[in-house]
Amino acid sequence: MPNSSRSPKVKLFVAILARPEIDHSETAAILAEVFGSIDYAGPKKLFDCTNYYEDEMGSGLLRSIISFTGPHYAEILPEAKRACNEIERGCAVDHGSGELKRVVNLDIGYLDHHKVVLASVKGAGHKIYLADGIYADLSLRYSRRGFEPLPWSFPDLADGRYNDDFFAIRRIFMGRG
Repeated sequence: MPNSSRSPKVKLFVAILARPEIDHSETAAILAEVFGSIDYAGPKKLFDCTNYYEDEMGSGLLRSIISFTGPHYAEILPEAKRACNEIERGCAVDHGSGELKRVVNLDIGYLDHHKVVLASVKGAGHKIYLADGIYADLSLRYSRRGFEPLPWSFPDLADGRYNDDFFAIRRIFMGRG
């Protein structure tokens, strides 16, 4: 993974979204092989703000957030997103239709002193193109009041349900974990 003295250090994390019967720790172990050992693993939380993934992955989806020891650098995001996409494809299954469907969705991002950034393959007006079809999506901003959503933040990030996870990861990043 990249290691640049000019790129800022960041705290790499993955939000694991999966069907209820999927063991998040198995997915986390696969991710740890790629990104390094896990230093935070949050609880599973119901993903109920949208039905976007329901056709492909089913209902009752659960999301948990994990982070990795570092150091990692901001420039890792495109390579890390591609690695997560490969892991998703490797975990996909055929439910009898002949078409592989994901059973896990991996949203990789990073946290630094001021923000939470997710990697995306979808462009939009607020996203910044990085490289190789990957965009940076500024998802939350950190201030004295805590993590603040932006007008385009995903509903489950905006409602604050992962704030405890992000506070814990930020404490680790700041050396206070």
